[in-house]
Amino acid sequence: MTIKAVCFDLDDTLLWDDRSVKEAFAATCENAVKKVGTALQAEQLEEAVRREARGLYESYETYPFTTMIGINPFEGLWATFSAGEQPEFRQLEQLAPVYRKESWRRGLLALGVDNESLAEELAEQFGRERRSRPHIYEETFEVLQELKGKVKLLLLTNGCPALQQEKLDGVPELAPYFDEILISGSFGKGKPDPSIFQHAMELLDIDPREGLMVGDKLTTDIKGALSVGMNAVWVNREHKSRNDEIVPDYEITRLTELYDIIAGLE
Repeated sequence: MTIKAVCFDLDDTLLWDDRSVKEAFAATCENAVKKVGTALQAEQLEEAVRREARGLYESYETYPFTTMIGINPFEGLWATFSAGEQPEFRQLEQLAPVYRKESWRRGLLALGVDNESLAEELAEQFGRERRSRPHIYEETFEVLQELKGKVKLLLLTNGCPALQQEKLDGVPELAPYFDEILISGSFGKGKPDPSIFQHAMELLDIDPREGLMVGDKLTTDIKGALSVGMNAVWVNREHKSRNDEIVPDYEITRLTELYDIIAGLE
């Protein structure tokens, strides 16, 4: 069946979010080392803050909601949660400043540094560093330009509406390529829930086999697409291994490989 629409995930499929986060951590932790001295190592601090942030994030009563919507702990380290209609977003908006500072305070403390003012400074710096690094894969615009006008394009992303919009605003050339943009926090459920994929197909006015879902996460992008019968393309740039629990229809290492996939399905 001819492909009429392609659905793209955003983070680490079109935007290189992992690189942005790693660079933000590196810059912030290096500043901490300058403030504290050589007894502190940047890599150890990053590891400690990631660990403490994850544990704290999972302790909040909002955790089931953030899991359903698809918001990870490190997004919480710079998100404002200022948008979204669900009451949990208002809870997160109140929690966010405390969560950011406490994650860094606990990370420092785990390495023997008890400095609350430094934790607050680092929490603020991390947000600035992340916002200043809207990295995008070099092939992203090439592929979108090639597909635009030939098939419908939909951006299907998990996350808080305000944060995902901020990511898009950081690369303003990106959004105009899409006929539709669907954010889980606005819809009310995130990938892999079948309902958000069904809604995407309704927006595109397509049958499942007329669509192609392209994403980097087996447990959300691929699992969800397969659950509704949509063609699923796993973007595996880092050559990760997988088991047979979730098996994509296609596996690629570069987005340009989509051309042959689409042509083969015609």
